Amino acid sequence: MSEKQYPYATHLDVKFGPLEVVDVPALVAACADRWFNQTLVRVNGSVVRMGVIEGEYHWHKHEADDEFFFVVEGRLFVDIEGRTFALEERQGLVVPRGMRHRTRAPERTVILMVENAGIVPTGDER
Repeated sequence: MSEKQYPYATHLDVKFGPLEVVDVPALVAACADRWFNQTLVRVNGSVVRMGVIEGEYHWHKHEADDEFFFVVEGRLFVDIEGRTFALEERQGLVVPRGMRHRTRAPERTVILMVENAGIVPTGDER
């Protein structure tokens, strides 16, 4: 079975190594995509990813991994079945493993995500 394709620019390569300065504003300024995800750094067995997003992600879940979202600028809605969390700038939320969810941003929003390095950003559902 082939992996389902999604209209998101997702870059899983680690962009910065140890002792390299991560300049988030410069990365955001260079981003032209409506839904962009870049792995910034690896920290032990986890990664920190940056998202520049606008619009709605598909419903999905990660069976074995929790996922942390932190809003740098803008607003992020995290929908789980039966509930929506509205996150403002400098707020974060952990979505527990196995919980079906989706993220939405009504305007261009910058987020950081912390998750297991092996997580598939589009989810475990195919």
